Amino acid sequence: MTAPSHNHANYQARLDYIWGLLGDHFGLSNENIAETKITPIQYEADFPFKYNNFVYRLEFPVDISDDGLELPGCVPIPAGARAFIMRLSNADAEGMYQETRVQNEVAILTLASAALRHIKPNIVPRVFGWGGASQGRLGWILQDLMPGVPLDNVFSPTASLEQKTAVLRQMAAILKALQDYPLPKSIQGWGGLTFDSNGAIVSAPMPSVGAGPWSSLENSYRGRLKAALDKADKNPYLKGWRPNDIRDRVDDFIERGLSAQFSDLTSSHDRAIIHADFTSDNLLHDPATGLVTALLDYDFSTILHPAYEFFRSFGPNGGRFTGWIADSDPEGQELLELRRAKLTGKFPSPLPTPRETPNGPGLDWELAQAWENELQRINVKRPSTIQGIDKLADVDELLGSLTPWRLINTDFLRMNTDEGQRMALRRMGEEQLVAVLDHLGF
Repeated sequence: MTAPSHNHANYQARLDYIWGLLGDHFGLSNENIAETKITPIQYEADFPFKYNNFVYRLEFPVDISDDGLELPGCVPIPAGARAFIMRLSNADAEGMYQETRVQNEVAILTLASAALRHIKPNIVPRVFGWGGASQGRLGWILQDLMPGVPLDNVFSPTASLEQKTAVLRQMAAILKALQDYPLPKSIQGWGGLTFDSNGAIVSAPMPSVGAGPWSSLENSYRGRLKAALDKADKNPYLKGWRPNDIRDRVDDFIERGLSAQFSDLTSSHDRAIIHADFTSDNLLHDPATGLVTALLDYDFSTILHPAYEFFRSFGPNGGRFTGWIADSDPEGQELLELRRAKLTGKFPSPLPTPRETPNGPGLDWELAQAWENELQRINVKRPSTIQGIDKLADVDELLGSLTPWRLINTDFLRMNTDEGQRMALRRMGEEQLVAVLDHLGF
């Protein structure tokens, strides 16, 4: 008999945990707990990778109330509301700092709700209760069950550019509001967030890194490069990149070259709410009205420079901005051409014909240009208006090259045990890292 996946092995334990919360935190009777319907959302029992969170729809047989107002970031549970979403943090999620990840998400939700309050319908889930992770206790959030359906049909190959543009226009407006929102003075640093003893939102470690907060954008990258090297030191395949003296080159860049990469970034002091996974996958909409109804999943959200959103988000619509790209193959040449278009804000005319790739259709140039047009239309901060973003993106590219996902992720390694393939991935990773260092002049 095949052993259950990591996720499913603890399936019943998580349900038991939720039932415990319903009694201990929300005061439900055993009878009402038994009648509560708990349904997993986007859950596959045999999914091979560890979920970051486990998401459930909860339907109560009676109205509920709790002491959530005693916790910062919470609002009263609306009268008559009986259906909610509960998010349980996975304590074993790869690369997530557990101590403040729930607090960070709730704090970001609080800020995003304020930043986007003018957008109707409300698109940010309200928080009704939460609990931070601790020894033996899972972190959790009880929040709005948001209306709407996924955007799969809108961004399908058969959908019209007009349909897609209508959503891109709303995404641009959301992004601008997040960029323009003035952060509370209590947030002094760069990185994650938490709440102090008075309920104020303050800087904290970045949950996806486990380090920080930092005093500047440059220091945030310096700290994250160090954290990546620490992870590489512990990896039996990367060995800290010490073979072939590559580590010396990386250390030399951090010591002598890092600061220069920020010299042209005139907006280096700018900070903003960064969703860091702002894609169509995390949006819901109303097919009848065409309106976006929800922006979901703030697990990777942080406070960083506005450029960072373009490094981590907008991938499916050609909106992600990359660092240095090798142009040794047609795909690299196409990405380099797109990068130039984003830096200048001017797309080629006529637009290039999309290239076919082994994984299907290549870059959708029409969609990428439509996204750029919507950003320009309302003057959103974007690569063409952020002076020095190209050098900052190169640093981010180096950061990613230090920890190749296929050699770091334990689930991927467990499923791919062939040592020859692993060493081939190691060689590919080294070639990429060396190429970035060559480009940087180190």
